[in-house]
Amino acid sequence: MKSSPQSADITPIDVVRSGIIAQTTAVVVKVGTRVLTGPDGRLDGHRIGVLSEQLARLADSGRQVVMVSSGAVGAGVGKLGLRCRPTGLAQLQAVAAIGQTDLIQAYERSLSRMGRHAAQVLLTATDLRRRSGYLHVRNALTQIHAYGAIAILNENDSVSVGELMTTFGDNDKLAASVSGLLNRALLVILSDVEGLYDGPPTEPTSRRVSLVRELTPEIFALVRDTASTTSKGGMASKLYAAEVATSQGHPTIIAPGRDDTVLDKIFEGRDVGTLFLPNARHVRGRRRWIGSAAHVEGHLLLDDGAVRAVVDRDSSLLSIGIRSVSGQFGRGAVVSLRDSQDREVARGLTNYPSEEVVKIAGLPSDRIAEVLGHRPYEVVVHRDNLVVIGA
Repeated sequence: MKSSPQSADITPIDVVRSGIIAQTTAVVVKVGTRVLTGPDGRLDGHRIGVLSEQLARLADSGRQVVMVSSGAVGAGVGKLGLRCRPTGLAQLQAVAAIGQTDLIQAYERSLSRMGRHAAQVLLTATDLRRRSGYLHVRNALTQIHAYGAIAILNENDSVSVGELMTTFGDNDKLAASVSGLLNRALLVILSDVEGLYDGPPTEPTSRRVSLVRELTPEIFALVRDTASTTSKGGMASKLYAAEVATSQGHPTIIAPGRDDTVLDKIFEGRDVGTLFLPNARHVRGRRRWIGSAAHVEGHLLLDDGAVRAVVDRDSSLLSIGIRSVSGQFGRGAVVSLRDSQDREVARGLTNYPSEEVVKIAGLPSDRIAEVLGHRPYEVVVHRDNLVVIGA
Protein backbone atom coordinates (compact mmCIF):
# COMPACT_ATOMS: atom_id res chain seq x y z
CA MET A 1 0.00 0.00 0.00
CA LYS A 2 1.44 3.37 -0.97
CA SER A 3 1.75 6.00 1.72
CA SER A 4 0.25 9.47 1.50
CA PRO A 5 2.85 12.27 1.31
CA GLN A 6 3.64 13.79 4.70
CA SER A 7 0.69 12.10 6.41
CA ALA A 8 2.75 10.11 8.91
CA ASP A 9 3.99 11.76 12.10
CA ILE A 10 4.51 10.93 15.75
CA THR A 11 1.62 13.23 16.64
CA PRO A 12 -1.79 11.69 15.77
CA ILE A 13 -3.63 13.63 13.09
CA ASP A 14 -6.74 14.03 15.24
CA VAL A 15 -4.62 15.67 17.95
CA VAL A 16 -3.10 18.04 15.40
CA ARG A 17 -6.53 18.99 14.09
CA SER A 18 -8.02 19.45 17.55
CA GLY A 19 -5.12 21.72 18.48
CA ILE A 20 -5.66 23.84 15.37
CA ILE A 21 -9.39 24.19 16.08
CA ALA A 22 -8.81 25.12 19.71
CA GLN A 23 -6.60 28.03 18.65
CA THR A 24 -8.91 29.32 15.89
CA THR A 25 -10.70 32.61 16.60
CA ALA A 26 -11.60 33.51 13.00
CA VAL A 27 -12.78 31.42 10.07
CA VAL A 28 -12.62 32.26 6.37
CA VAL A 29 -14.69 29.85 4.27
CA LYS A 30 -14.37 29.87 0.50
CA VAL A 31 -16.95 28.09 -1.62
CA GLY A 32 -16.89 27.79 -5.39
CA THR A 33 -19.37 27.70 -8.23
CA ARG A 34 -19.20 23.92 -8.64
CA VAL A 35 -20.36 23.45 -5.06
CA LEU A 36 -23.03 26.16 -5.05
CA THR A 37 -24.81 25.36 -8.30
CA GLY A 38 -26.66 22.32 -9.57
CA PRO A 39 -26.31 20.58 -12.94
CA ASP A 40 -28.67 23.15 -14.49
CA GLY A 41 -26.37 26.01 -13.50
CA ARG A 42 -28.82 27.49 -11.01
CA LEU A 43 -28.02 28.19 -7.39
CA ASP A 44 -28.53 25.20 -5.11
CA GLY A 45 -30.78 26.55 -2.34
CA HIS A 46 -30.22 23.50 -0.17
CA ARG A 47 -26.45 23.89 -0.30
CA ILE A 48 -26.58 27.57 0.62
CA GLY A 49 -29.01 26.73 3.42
CA VAL A 50 -26.85 24.08 5.10
CA LEU A 51 -23.72 26.20 4.72
CA SER A 52 -25.47 29.20 6.25
CA GLU A 53 -26.61 27.14 9.24
CA GLN A 54 -23.06 26.00 9.88
CA LEU A 55 -21.66 29.53 9.46
CA ALA A 56 -24.17 30.75 12.04
CA ARG A 57 -23.17 28.01 14.47
CA LEU A 58 -19.52 29.02 14.08
CA ALA A 59 -20.44 32.64 14.74
CA ASP A 60 -22.43 31.55 17.79
CA SER A 61 -19.21 30.03 19.15
CA GLY A 62 -17.73 33.52 19.28
CA ARG A 63 -15.52 33.17 16.21
CA GLN A 64 -15.41 35.81 13.50
CA VAL A 65 -16.82 34.26 10.32
CA VAL A 66 -16.25 35.40 6.74
CA MET A 67 -17.60 33.64 3.66
CA VAL A 68 -15.87 34.16 0.31
CA SER A 69 -18.46 32.99 -2.16
CA SER A 70 -18.26 32.41 -5.87
CA GLY A 71 -21.42 31.74 -7.82
CA ALA A 72 -22.51 35.10 -9.24
CA VAL A 73 -21.83 34.16 -12.86
CA GLY A 74 -23.23 30.66 -12.35
CA ALA A 75 -26.36 32.10 -10.75
CA GLY A 76 -26.76 34.55 -13.62
CA VAL A 77 -26.34 31.80 -16.20
CA GLY A 78 -29.11 29.80 -14.55
CA LYS A 79 -31.38 32.78 -13.95
CA LEU A 80 -31.19 33.87 -17.60
CA GLY A 81 -31.58 30.32 -18.90
CA LEU A 82 -28.31 30.45 -20.82
CA ARG A 83 -26.94 27.22 -22.21
CA CYS A 84 -23.36 27.93 -21.11
CA ARG A 85 -21.09 30.53 -19.57
CA PRO A 86 -20.58 33.47 -21.95
CA THR A 87 -17.10 34.20 -23.27
CA GLY A 88 -17.42 37.92 -24.03
CA LEU A 89 -16.33 40.35 -21.32
CA ALA A 90 -19.42 42.57 -21.47
CA GLN A 91 -21.71 39.53 -21.31
CA LEU A 92 -19.80 38.09 -18.37
CA GLN A 93 -20.00 41.38 -16.50
CA ALA A 94 -23.74 41.61 -17.07
CA VAL A 95 -24.40 37.99 -16.09
CA ALA A 96 -22.36 38.45 -12.90
CA ALA A 97 -24.30 41.56 -11.95
CA ILE A 98 -27.62 39.81 -12.52
CA GLY A 99 -26.56 36.69 -10.63
CA GLN A 100 -25.06 38.55 -7.66
CA THR A 101 -28.50 39.69 -6.48
CA ASP A 102 -29.75 36.11 -6.29
CA LEU A 103 -26.57 35.01 -4.54
CA ILE A 104 -26.71 37.52 -1.69
CA GLN A 105 -30.49 37.16 -1.30
CA ALA A 106 -30.08 33.41 -0.90
CA TYR A 107 -27.56 33.92 1.91
CA GLU A 108 -29.72 36.55 3.58
CA ARG A 109 -32.79 34.31 3.57
CA SER A 110 -30.87 31.40 5.04
CA LEU A 111 -28.92 33.39 7.66
CA SER A 112 -31.98 35.34 8.79
CA ARG A 113 -33.56 32.06 9.84
CA MET A 114 -30.61 31.68 12.20
CA GLY A 115 -31.01 35.20 13.60
CA ARG A 116 -28.19 36.76 11.57
CA HIS A 117 -27.79 38.94 8.48
CA ALA A 118 -25.64 38.66 5.38
CA ALA A 119 -23.33 41.62 4.72
CA GLN A 120 -22.37 41.88 1.06
CA VAL A 121 -18.76 42.93 0.46
CA LEU A 122 -17.52 43.14 -3.15
CA LEU A 123 -13.80 43.53 -3.64
CA THR A 124 -11.23 43.77 -6.39
CA ALA A 125 -7.55 42.99 -6.02
CA THR A 126 -6.82 46.72 -5.99
CA ASP A 127 -8.73 47.10 -2.71
CA LEU A 128 -6.10 45.02 -0.94
CA ARG A 129 -3.02 46.21 -2.82
CA ARG A 130 -2.98 49.61 -1.12
CA ARG A 131 -1.97 49.52 2.52
CA SER A 132 -4.79 51.94 3.41
CA GLY A 133 -7.35 49.84 1.54
CA TYR A 134 -6.07 46.69 3.22
CA LEU A 135 -6.66 48.24 6.63
CA HIS A 136 -10.07 49.65 5.66
CA VAL A 137 -11.28 46.21 4.59
CA ARG A 138 -10.03 44.68 7.84
CA ASN A 139 -11.80 47.35 9.89
CA ALA A 140 -15.04 46.87 7.94
CA LEU A 141 -14.98 43.09 8.49
CA THR A 142 -14.35 43.63 12.19
CA GLN A 143 -17.35 45.94 12.50
CA ILE A 144 -19.60 43.60 10.52
CA HIS A 145 -18.71 40.89 13.03
CA ALA A 146 -19.37 43.27 15.92
CA TYR A 147 -22.89 43.84 14.59
CA GLY A 148 -23.52 40.10 14.58
CA ALA A 149 -23.68 39.79 10.79
CA ILE A 150 -21.69 37.48 8.53
CA ALA A 151 -19.67 39.02 5.71
CA ILE A 152 -20.26 37.44 2.30
CA LEU A 153 -17.34 38.42 0.08
CA ASN A 154 -16.98 38.01 -3.64
CA GLU A 155 -14.60 39.25 -6.28
CA ASN A 156 -16.44 42.16 -7.94
CA ASP A 157 -17.05 40.31 -11.19
CA SER A 158 -19.06 43.13 -12.76
CA VAL A 159 -15.98 45.39 -12.85
CA SER A 160 -13.04 43.02 -12.34
CA VAL A 161 -11.81 42.11 -15.81
CA GLY A 162 -9.01 39.78 -14.73
CA GLU A 163 -11.26 37.63 -12.55
CA LEU A 164 -13.77 37.02 -15.33
CA MET A 165 -11.32 36.33 -18.14
CA THR A 166 -8.76 34.10 -16.44
CA THR A 167 -8.84 30.32 -16.22
CA PHE A 168 -8.22 30.22 -12.48
CA GLY A 169 -10.34 32.76 -10.66
CA ASP A 170 -9.16 35.03 -7.91
CA ASN A 171 -11.60 33.93 -5.21
CA ASP A 172 -9.21 31.28 -3.88
CA LYS A 173 -6.47 33.90 -3.75
CA LEU A 174 -8.91 36.46 -2.37
CA ALA A 175 -9.84 34.11 0.46
CA ALA A 176 -6.17 33.57 1.29
CA SER A 177 -5.55 37.32 1.33
CA VAL A 178 -8.60 37.91 3.52
CA SER A 179 -7.39 35.32 6.02
CA GLY A 180 -4.27 37.46 6.33
CA LEU A 181 -6.43 40.31 7.62
CA LEU A 182 -7.56 38.33 10.64
CA ASN A 183 -5.86 37.00 13.74
CA ARG A 184 -5.63 33.25 14.41
CA ALA A 185 -7.69 32.48 11.32
CA LEU A 186 -8.40 29.12 9.72
CA LEU A 187 -8.96 29.10 5.96
CA VAL A 188 -11.42 26.47 4.73
CA ILE A 189 -11.69 25.98 0.97
CA LEU A 190 -14.75 23.95 0.04
CA SER A 191 -14.27 21.95 -3.14
CA ASP A 192 -16.17 19.45 -5.27
CA VAL A 193 -13.61 16.78 -4.28
CA GLU A 194 -12.77 15.31 -0.87
CA GLY A 195 -9.39 17.06 -0.67
CA LEU A 196 -5.95 16.58 -2.17
CA TYR A 197 -5.27 13.07 -3.48
CA ASP A 198 -1.98 11.25 -4.05
CA GLY A 199 -3.18 10.37 -7.55
CA PRO A 200 -6.10 11.07 -9.90
CA PRO A 201 -9.19 11.37 -7.63
CA THR A 202 -11.19 9.10 -9.94
CA GLU A 203 -8.70 6.23 -9.61
CA PRO A 204 -9.68 3.65 -6.95
CA THR A 205 -6.05 3.33 -5.84
CA SER A 206 -5.74 7.04 -5.06
CA ARG A 207 -5.94 8.09 -1.43
CA ARG A 208 -6.81 11.36 0.16
CA VAL A 209 -3.86 13.15 1.76
CA SER A 210 -5.02 13.97 5.28
CA LEU A 211 -2.15 16.20 6.38
CA VAL A 212 0.43 18.31 4.53
CA ARG A 213 3.18 19.72 6.71
CA GLU A 214 4.96 21.63 3.95
CA LEU A 215 3.95 22.63 0.43
CA THR A 216 6.84 21.13 -1.53
CA PRO A 217 7.17 20.72 -5.32
CA GLU A 218 6.17 17.09 -4.80
CA ILE A 219 2.85 18.21 -3.32
CA PHE A 220 2.16 20.59 -6.22
CA ALA A 221 2.96 17.73 -8.62
CA LEU A 222 -0.09 15.87 -7.28
CA VAL A 223 -2.49 18.38 -8.82
CA ARG A 224 -5.00 17.06 -11.32
CA ASP A 225 -7.32 19.78 -12.67
CA THR A 226 -10.38 19.40 -14.87
CA ALA A 227 -12.13 21.89 -17.10
CA SER A 228 -15.54 23.35 -16.29
CA THR A 229 -17.95 25.60 -18.14
CA THR A 230 -19.00 27.56 -15.05
CA SER A 231 -16.09 27.40 -12.62
CA LYS A 232 -12.65 28.93 -13.03
CA GLY A 233 -11.05 27.33 -9.99
CA GLY A 234 -9.11 24.11 -9.66
CA MET A 235 -6.85 22.26 -7.25
CA ALA A 236 -3.79 24.19 -8.43
CA SER A 237 -5.50 27.45 -7.50
CA LYS A 238 -6.40 26.02 -4.10
CA LEU A 239 -2.85 24.87 -3.42
CA TYR A 240 -1.49 28.32 -4.24
CA ALA A 241 -4.09 29.83 -1.91
CA ALA A 242 -3.00 27.40 0.81
CA GLU A 243 0.60 28.43 0.19
CA VAL A 244 -0.27 32.10 0.72
CA ALA A 245 -2.35 31.45 3.83
CA THR A 246 0.13 29.10 5.50
CA SER A 247 2.98 31.52 4.81
CA GLN A 248 1.01 34.01 6.90
CA GLY A 249 0.65 31.53 9.75
CA HIS A 250 -2.87 30.38 8.92
CA PRO A 251 -3.71 26.66 8.68
CA THR A 252 -5.78 25.75 5.64
CA ILE A 253 -8.19 22.91 4.95
CA ILE A 254 -9.43 21.84 1.52
CA ALA A 255 -12.63 19.95 2.21
CA PRO A 256 -15.68 18.42 0.45
CA GLY A 257 -18.20 21.21 -0.05
CA ARG A 258 -21.08 18.88 -0.86
CA ASP A 259 -20.96 17.27 2.58
CA ASP A 260 -23.97 18.79 4.37
CA THR A 261 -22.13 18.93 7.71
CA VAL A 262 -18.58 19.56 6.53
CA LEU A 263 -17.93 22.64 8.69
CA ASP A 264 -19.43 20.99 11.76
CA LYS A 265 -17.14 18.00 11.25
CA ILE A 266 -14.07 20.17 10.80
CA PHE A 267 -14.72 22.02 14.05
CA GLU A 268 -15.29 18.75 15.85
CA GLY A 269 -11.68 17.95 14.93
CA ARG A 270 -12.62 15.11 12.61
CA ASP A 271 -10.40 13.90 9.78
CA VAL A 272 -12.08 15.73 6.89
CA GLY A 273 -10.36 16.94 3.74
CA THR A 274 -6.68 17.89 3.66
CA LEU A 275 -5.13 20.02 6.40
CA PHE A 276 -2.13 22.21 5.48
CA LEU A 277 -0.12 23.30 8.50
CA PRO A 278 1.12 26.89 8.79
CA ASN A 279 4.78 27.67 8.34
CA ALA A 280 6.71 27.88 11.57
CA ARG A 281 8.30 31.06 10.24
CA HIS A 282 5.43 33.26 9.15
CA VAL A 283 4.91 36.97 8.61
CA ARG A 284 2.73 39.50 10.37
CA GLY A 285 1.46 43.05 10.03
CA ARG A 286 2.89 45.17 7.21
CA ARG A 287 5.15 42.32 6.05
CA ARG A 288 2.05 40.14 5.68
CA TRP A 289 0.51 42.76 3.37
CA ILE A 290 3.73 43.00 1.37
CA GLY A 291 3.89 39.25 0.85
CA SER A 292 0.28 38.54 -0.01
CA ALA A 293 -1.80 41.49 -1.11
CA ALA A 294 0.36 44.37 -2.26
CA HIS A 295 0.73 45.13 -5.98
CA VAL A 296 4.18 44.26 -7.34
CA GLU A 297 5.49 47.13 -9.48
CA GLY A 298 8.89 45.81 -10.55
CA HIS A 299 11.40 42.94 -10.48
CA LEU A 300 14.98 42.83 -9.23
CA LEU A 301 17.13 39.93 -10.45
CA LEU A 302 19.67 38.94 -7.75
CA ASP A 303 22.94 37.07 -7.86
CA ASP A 304 23.29 33.82 -5.92
CA GLY A 305 25.02 35.47 -2.99
CA ALA A 306 22.24 37.99 -2.53
CA VAL A 307 19.63 35.25 -2.73
CA ARG A 308 21.37 33.31 0.05
CA ALA A 309 21.69 36.45 2.18
CA VAL A 310 18.02 37.37 1.81
CA VAL A 311 16.52 33.88 2.07
CA ASP A 312 18.86 32.03 4.44
CA ARG A 313 20.31 34.80 6.60
CA ASP A 314 17.33 37.18 6.82
CA SER A 315 19.54 40.01 5.54
CA SER A 316 18.66 43.25 3.79
CA LEU A 317 19.19 43.53 0.04
CA LEU A 318 22.32 45.45 -0.89
CA SER A 319 22.83 47.12 -4.26
CA ILE A 320 25.88 44.95 -4.98
CA GLY A 321 23.68 41.85 -5.17
CA ILE A 322 21.36 43.20 -7.88
CA ARG A 323 22.06 42.01 -11.43
CA SER A 324 19.25 43.70 -13.36
CA VAL A 325 16.05 45.73 -12.93
CA SER A 326 12.72 45.52 -14.78
CA GLY A 327 9.67 47.74 -14.50
CA GLN A 328 9.25 51.36 -13.50
CA PHE A 329 8.55 52.10 -9.85
CA GLY A 330 8.97 54.80 -7.26
CA ARG A 331 10.49 54.85 -3.81
CA GLY A 332 8.40 52.74 -1.42
CA ALA A 333 6.97 50.46 -4.14
CA VAL A 334 6.71 46.70 -3.66
CA VAL A 335 9.23 44.85 -5.82
CA SER A 336 9.72 41.15 -6.49
CA LEU A 337 13.18 39.73 -5.76
CA ARG A 338 14.07 36.90 -8.13
CA ASP A 339 16.90 34.39 -8.44
CA SER A 340 19.01 33.50 -11.47
CA GLN A 341 16.25 31.14 -12.66
CA ASP A 342 13.77 34.06 -12.53
CA ARG A 343 11.91 32.46 -9.60
CA GLU A 344 10.46 34.79 -7.00
CA VAL A 345 12.21 34.35 -3.66
CA ALA A 346 11.04 37.45 -1.79
CA ARG A 347 9.16 40.75 -1.96
CA GLY A 348 9.92 44.05 -0.31
CA LEU A 349 9.57 47.83 -0.22
CA THR A 350 12.33 49.50 -2.19
CA ASN A 351 14.19 52.49 -0.77
CA TYR A 352 15.13 53.73 -4.25
CA PRO A 353 13.12 54.36 -7.45
CA SER A 354 13.79 52.19 -10.48
CA GLU A 355 15.94 54.72 -12.34
CA GLU A 356 18.30 54.92 -9.36
CA VAL A 357 18.39 51.16 -8.77
CA VAL A 358 19.50 50.72 -12.39
CA LYS A 359 22.45 53.04 -11.76
CA ILE A 360 23.62 51.39 -8.51
CA ALA A 361 22.92 47.75 -9.37
CA GLY A 362 26.05 45.66 -8.80
CA LEU A 363 27.85 48.42 -6.89
CA PRO A 364 28.91 48.31 -3.23
CA SER A 365 26.92 50.50 -0.86
CA ASP A 366 29.79 52.93 -0.30
CA ARG A 367 29.62 53.98 -3.97
CA ILE A 368 25.91 54.92 -3.95
CA ALA A 369 26.58 58.56 -3.02
CA GLU A 370 29.29 58.79 -5.66
CA VAL A 371 26.91 57.65 -8.42
CA LEU A 372 23.64 59.25 -7.28
CA GLY A 373 24.98 62.28 -5.44
CA HIS A 374 23.22 61.18 -2.27
CA ARG A 375 22.78 58.05 -0.16
CA PRO A 376 19.66 58.22 2.03
CA TYR A 377 19.79 54.45 2.62
CA GLU A 378 22.60 51.91 2.75
CA VAL A 379 20.34 49.12 1.51
CA VAL A 380 17.90 48.87 -1.38
CA VAL A 381 15.36 46.79 0.58
CA HIS A 382 15.60 46.68 4.37
CA ARG A 383 14.99 43.31 6.02
CA ASP A 384 12.15 44.80 8.11
CA ASN A 385 10.29 45.56 4.87
CA LEU A 386 11.11 42.25 3.20
CA VAL A 387 9.18 38.98 3.06
CA VAL A 388 10.69 35.70 1.90
CA ILE A 389 8.12 33.95 -0.27
CA GLY A 390 7.10 30.57 1.15
CA ALA A 391 9.04 31.13 4.39
